[in-house]
Amino acid sequence: MLDVHRLRIFRSVVASGSVQAAAAALGYTPSAVSQHVAALQRETGLTLLERAGRGVRPTAAGIALAEQADGVLARLGEAESVVADLRAGRTGSLSLAYFASVGAAWLPRVVRRLTTDFPGVRLDLTLRETIPDDPDERADVQIVVAPVGFDPGSGFRARHLLDDPYVVVLPDDHRLAGRAEVELAELAVERWVDNDFARGWCRRTLVEACTAAGFSPPFHVEAHDYPTAIAFVGAGVGVTVLPELGAAHLPPGLVAVRVVRPTPVRSIHAVLRDAVVRTPPARAVLDTLREVADPRVDLVGSRST
Repeated sequence: MLDVHRLRIFRSVVASGSVQAAAAALGYTPSAVSQHVAALQRETGLTLLERAGRGVRPTAAGIALAEQADGVLARLGEAESVVADLRAGRTGSLSLAYFASVGAAWLPRVVRRLTTDFPGVRLDLTLRETIPDDPDERADVQIVVAPVGFDPGSGFRARHLLDDPYVVVLPDDHRLAGRAEVELAELAVERWVDNDFARGWCRRTLVEACTAAGFSPPFHVEAHDYPTAIAFVGAGVGVTVLPELGAAHLPPGLVAVRVVRPTPVRSIHAVLRDAVVRTPPARAVLDTLREVADPRVDLVGSRST
């Protein structure tokens, strides 16, 4: 296999027309340049240079190799530029999976940060509620609901983002609407709108809290997602209990009241693939997720007092 370093030196000798000029341009001694050219001739089994007055000129074989070297060195330079861009996060791709209620609340700022700071990086977004069992099918970064201290599996690490308490969404003229908080047991007499068709972790957390309060949720109608359940509340169908993040953008006429005693809480985490965790784009995504998850940070990124 040809030595790329020797190819560079040989190409410099051909371009400059002498060993001394190439040595001066490369910062080597003439003896070192001559040794590298001699080693390249041994590797190839070809006579690449011949004397021409006080300098040298390439033989026919040398001209042919120099032409090939130009292409090799150009491609190598491109590869080195790509490596530098990848290290700096200026190119490549990053996959991000998220669940529905963080989509509108968090993803706009995350995407804005990534497209502003790393315009050459392609961001692949996927709506996904659970982490796939097959590591190859997982995203580079996934926002998930899981117990505190859960094991994300080999090759991945978890970063806690937020403990999201639950609220009850009510019409603003409801008897409980003016309260700062409401005990969960007080909602046992209400008509409930279910909001989690998938029966996932968020719903199980709520059902367990209701059981601890001494009742089962009296679901009157089933919706498949938070926005639909909230629309049902607005239509007077009943009330719905969901994580606070899911009630971040309520329509006029509705209010959210914190549920207590017990207070159901879901824990939100970012799961990152070890291979990307130290890359600048992944660090930017995680930093932005931490910012948007911090309740002291407003929508333009400044901290409230």
